[in-house]
Amino acid sequence: MPRPRKQFGQHWLRSEKALGRIVAAADLQQADEQGRGGDRVLEIGPGTGILTRQLLAKAEAVVAVEVDRDLCQSLAQKFGKFDNFLLLQGDFLTLDLAALLAPFPPFQYPNKVVANIPYNITGPILEKLLGTIGAPNPQPFEAIVLLVQREVALRLKANPGSRHFGALSVRVQYLADCEFICDVPASAFQPPPKVDSAVICLRPRAIATPADDPKQLEQLIRLGFSSKRKMLRNNLQSLIEREHLNQLLTELEINPQTRAEDLSVSQWVEFSNRLGRDRNADKL
Repeated sequence: MPRPRKQFGQHWLRSEKALGRIVAAADLQQADEQGRGGDRVLEIGPGTGILTRQLLAKAEAVVAVEVDRDLCQSLAQKFGKFDNFLLLQGDFLTLDLAALLAPFPPFQYPNKVVANIPYNITGPILEKLLGTIGAPNPQPFEAIVLLVQREVALRLKANPGSRHFGALSVRVQYLADCEFICDVPASAFQPPPKVDSAVICLRPRAIATPADDPKQLEQLIRLGFSSKRKMLRNNLQSLIEREHLNQLLTELEINPQTRAEDLSVSQWVEFSNRLGRDRNADKL
């Protein structure tokens, strides 16, 4: 087994139980006799290929993106003869995946993501996969199954009012449903990370109540959670006059002393939309 490189945040998953839960959560299908319905999987950071091997057995096609050149050589030796395997060497965050896959029709437009991702770049990876409130991914994946730090998984799944609910929760839940699949202890890895992990499944969906002004909503969320111990009206005072803010919260039946983590995603959207309408009315 190759030595993990700290610079890439590498920890090799070795638990068959965890691997089984990851693959089961993705619910992978191969194409029927007419060549329809097969899943094309994107795997970010395949590492030693322990998950890749299971994906190749279940999916119609697997596109693996690995930044480590030495690991790429090993992966090519292991899976190069598989017709449903395509390996791309590079940093997933900077690659133009659509352009790179254009010459390979069987691998174009992956519809699912299954990966054990580097924890130090979880946020940027989620943003590239889902997009942002202001610019959602125009070609959303059907399912995104990720092995992440447990703390992050709890934040993604958190309900309003809990200590884990934050700006990341609102941004991701605006774009996708999140299911907590299972815990994965540090002992399931070699070497063991300093934190426990968990498997989550994100399912991007149509936005139930879109924000009238997504950029304004993003700004409100950023400022609202800038200091979690402060009341919302204090965090937003640089953007909204306090009397106006108290009036808005009261009309929306929100306690003026509330904190950012107490508002649900739909309340954040309603608050942003109402603020935008009030500002437009003032201009008339």
